[in-house]
Formats: sequence, structure tokens, C-alpha cells
Amino acid sequence: MKMKKWIEVSLAIGFIIGALYGLMAAAYGLSGLLEGLLKDKFGVSGGAGFANLLVLMLGCVMVIATALTLAERKWSAMMQDRIGPNRATIDIGPLKGRALGGVPHIVTDVLKLLTKEDFQPATASKFLFNLGPILAFAPVFALFAIVPVGPTLEVAGQKVGLYVANPDFGLLYMLGIASLAVYGTSLAGWASNNKFALLGGVRASSQMISYEVALGLSLVGMMIAFGTVQLAGPTGMSEMQGHYLWKATVGGLDVGIPAWGFLLQPVGFILFFAAAFAETKRAPFDVPEGESEIIGYFVEYSGMKFGLFMIAEFVEVVVLSGVLTAIFFGGWTLPFGNEALASVGFFQDHPWVLGALFATIFWVKVILLCYLQLAIRWTFPRFRYDQIQTLGWKILLPMGLVNLFVTGALILWDPTLRSLAIAGGLEIALIAAVTLVPRGGAKDEHAEDHGHGGHGAHGATDAAAPALAAHH
Repeated sequence: MKMKKWIEVSLAIGFIIGALYGLMAAAYGLSGLLEGLLKDKFGVSGGAGFANLLVLMLGCVMVIATALTLAERKWSAMMQDRIGPNRATIDIGPLKGRALGGVPHIVTDVLKLLTKEDFQPATASKFLFNLGPILAFAPVFALFAIVPVGPTLEVAGQKVGLYVANPDFGLLYMLGIASLAVYGTSLAGWASNNKFALLGGVRASSQMISYEVALGLSLVGMMIAFGTVQLAGPTGMSEMQGHYLWKATVGGLDVGIPAWGFLLQPVGFILFFAAAFAETKRAPFDVPEGESEIIGYFVEYSGMKFGLFMIAEFVEVVVLSGVLTAIFFGGWTLPFGNEALASVGFFQDHPWVLGALFATIFWVKVILLCYLQLAIRWTFPRFRYDQIQTLGWKILLPMGLVNLFVTGALILWDPTLRSLAIAGGLEIALIAAVTLVPRGGAKDEHAEDHGHGGHGAHGATDAAAPALAAHH
């Protein structure tokens, strides 16, 4: 039975990777054709960006975000030793009574959201009430426009890259657009004219504004390390991470230590990931949606308006994974063998084949980071609100300032970034030692409790008995 399960899982993973590869190959082909068509017919460019908007953002980001609504339930059930979603079935022919891995639940969710009553409080501000879900979803979705998924190649006689836009102010665009999402949560809570919704909106806005400071500060180290705020292109941050700091050739295969962001800026990566995770308002940072307290900035929303808030949360997971991949994990590049692959004759004659392979590698990294976020969401309990503010202002912000000063000093001393990479390696070793090595006193304390002939709870009760007797 276990072997059959492993075979099914392997086939599913193979199907997903194959589908991504085919979609990326189609993206290159469609980009080249539309770019050439617009230039020949109208003398303007932009066809590649429009094709990437359709394929990458609508075809990949939205589909992955939709699939995550099921994956979160399946993975959480696996982590908690539950069965997970299996009640929705398609009772047609050979599919009758088969759970199909829970996939029909996606269809039922969509149908429920589209057909459920769209309730609106009588005293709510109608325009702002309807605007809230749009402002919560649109800025998050627009963030992926600057994320490069694959290398720039010549297809159908046109230079095309797998990104929607590549402005000179790439990371500044990301920070500016991300800050607009706070308006959606604030308006949703205020326009509902509900005190519980207002409380959730205030919590959400203050939390998001607090972590925006650490979010921007965590990226400054990467900006000064590569001297750019662009993500795509030959001088973009994503492609520059493919260069080696130390390089060797073994049997024609290029190996070495690449200039990946998390090797140069491990502290910056942790700061950015923690701050961006808090921006998504997912557990353990989900106090704006405190179900146990019956609050939430979207508590008055139903139907597809609630659906926009829900899907925006999963789109944030995908976009955050894409941004992390592009800035800290080498984008579409491999840690070794990039030059060897590019020198293969078949790939030189058919560059789109290699480009689709690199783009598939990018999406595999994104999916792994999505899994990491879902694992964190189902591992840690919810933080108290004072703990969330303490983490943002008293821990992440000072760490970001110290990291910035150290990074600037090391780059001034050694512009080759090798000293920065050595410091990054030491930081990774220190972080691993702090987080992975168990505390030594736990075992002794446990043994001492047993030496007194009882568990810790009994010991605490015995110690408190004289005090209680004196009080009485």
C-alpha cells in the first residue's frame, strides 16, 4: 500500500514538472510570436509582456494559488495525522466514489463562492465596502510583474524574457505596490461598520505598517551588494546571482560557490522572510483574523468578495516565494552546471528548450518555498499582538540596521563580495548552532524532577502548599 502511494505521488510530481516545462516552452513561443507580430504590424513592442501576463500571472500564479487551497488542507492533514479532504467526489462512470486526491474540493469551493449570497450590511459604506477586496487582491497580484522566471533568449527573431515588466526601479516598485495592500484591509474593516471588523482592520494595518520598515531594510544589503534594484536582465539581481565567487571546472562541469543572495545575506534573508510572512497575515501572525475572538477585517464579507480575500492570501504565498527565489535563491539558475548546459550544442541550436528548463527550475524552487510557508503556518501557534510588535520593532529593525552596517563595511573593504560570502557562511553556521543544538539544561532538570519522586507538575504543587496554608 505504501509503495502504491509513493508511485502515485511520484507520478503526480512528474506530471506537475512536465506540465510546468510545457507551459514555459509555450510562454517563450507565444512571447516571441506576439512581440514580432506587434513590431511588424504596428511598430510597437510589448507583445512579450502581454503574453507573459497571460501565461505567468494568470496561468501559473493563479493556478498555483488555487491549488494551494487544496494543498494546505492536504499537507496540514498529513502533518496532523488526519485524512484530509476526501468527501467531494465526481459520481460519473469509473470516477464514482473516488476522492481523486481531494481535487474535486477545488471545484466545490469555486461553485460555493460564486453562488453564495452576496450579503452587505445595511449601514456599510457601499463603495468602500466593495473596494476593499479589490485593494486587498490587486496590489499582491501586481507584485509578480517584475519577477523574472527565465533567462532572456532569442525566439522567432525576437529577444524575449519571461517577465511582464523590467523597470529600472524594480525593488522600489515592489515595496511601493506592497504598501498599497494595507488600504484594502483598513477599508474592509472600517467600511463594514462593525466593531469586530474595525478591530481586525486596525490590527492588520498597524501590523503591516510596522513590518514594512524591516521589509525594506532587509533588502538594502542586496541592493548595495549588486549595485542595482532591478531583478531581470543581464544586470538584474536575479541573473547576477548565477556568477561564481569561487569557481572550478570538474570534467567540463562548472562548479563553485555562486553569489546567491542567502549566502551573501543570510540575516537579510531571515529578516525579509519574517517581515514578508507577517505582511501576509498568516499564522502565526494571524491576529487580524482571530477566529477564536470572532474578529477579522473581512468578517462581514461573503460570497466572491470573501473569496477575493481568501485567494489573495494564497497569491501572497506564491508571490513571496517567487520574490524570495529571485532575490535570495538564484532565480532560475542552478548552483552549478549553468555554463556547461549553455555550451551544449543542442541547447545552442534550440535555446527555448534550455530556457524552459531553467524556468521550470524556478517554479520548482517556488513550490518548495510554498511548502515551507504552509509548514510554518501549521507548526507554530498564534503570537500575541505584543509579541508581534516586539518582534518587528525591537528585534528585526535593530538586526536590519546592524546587518546593513556590516554589509556596507565588508563591500567597501572587498568589492568582489568574497569577504561578504565568508561572513555569510559564518552567520549561517552561527544560526544553525543556535537553532539546531538542543539546550543542555533540559535533561538535567528533567532528571532532577524524577529524583524528587514526581513530575514537574507535582513538584510545583508541593512547593506551593506551604504558601497556600499560610495564606489560609
